[in-house]
Amino acid sequence: MSIELVAKFQPYVDEQFKNESKRDLLTNQDFDWTGAHTIKIYKVTTSQMNDYDRAGTGENWSRYGAVEALSATTQEMTLRKDRSFTFAIDKLDEDETAQQLAAASALARQNREIVIPEVDSYIYATMAANAGHTPAAVALTAANIYTEILAASEALDNAEVPEINRVLLVTPATYALMKKSNDILLDTAVGQEARLRGVIGMLDGASVVKVPAVRLPEDFGFILAHPSATVAPVKLEDYTIHDNPPGISGALVEGRICYDCFTLDNKRTAIYYQPVAAASKST
Repeated sequence: MSIELVAKFQPYVDEQFKNESKRDLLTNQDFDWTGAHTIKIYKVTTSQMNDYDRAGTGENWSRYGAVEALSATTQEMTLRKDRSFTFAIDKLDEDETAQQLAAASALARQNREIVIPEVDSYIYATMAANAGHTPAAVALTAANIYTEILAASEALDNAEVPEINRVLLVTPATYALMKKSNDILLDTAVGQEARLRGVIGMLDGASVVKVPAVRLPEDFGFILAHPSATVAPVKLEDYTIHDNPPGISGALVEGRICYDCFTLDNKRTAIYYQPVAAASKST
């Protein structure tokens, strides 16, 4: 005698794990692209210091020294990323999957699993490519990780980058090396607000942020940066659910996001990018 056992479906979707974006800690929104696709900002030079000619015996008519002309050039920032997506959900498909294939939840999933990781990856790659300090790739180990981080901090100090609000962006592998290092004492007593934004600790005054390696360049070791150096505008973020549009019995979901990332020319020295050698990826 054969018995057919019951198969029961639960109204539950096995969602993928996805991290929230932490890019706001490393970037700024200092400029407004409303009504424009391109923004230009000025870069103005300064004058050198001279020895004051108190006796007036010099060749220059001015005792203050030769009069210099300051130059004012511009940096142009044009938005380059205009991205979109669309998908449809049939009305019967939604009904016959116990409403698990619903437009609103599918849109949230698209934003969480596709849109946010794409924007994050683009911004981190742009920061790495435009860093003012990019030393040679090294094999990071528990023995040298603190030395390399101190070198990054020293480079920013010598470039007169503000010491407050610096952020140390690391991969899980780099963070593991930091935890194994005998030289690093990570201050994990951070405030609840900072922890909710993605800060896992403090090291020498810098907020430590950990990001999955899949969102970072392949040779990424760490970045030490000040958020004033990188502008990451999102000019348009538009998501729409159309109910029963012409030609579709169900929902049509459309999304569009216009974004970009720019490093200010005079603030590139506020980004230190340490690439890793292949050997350290498995260390």
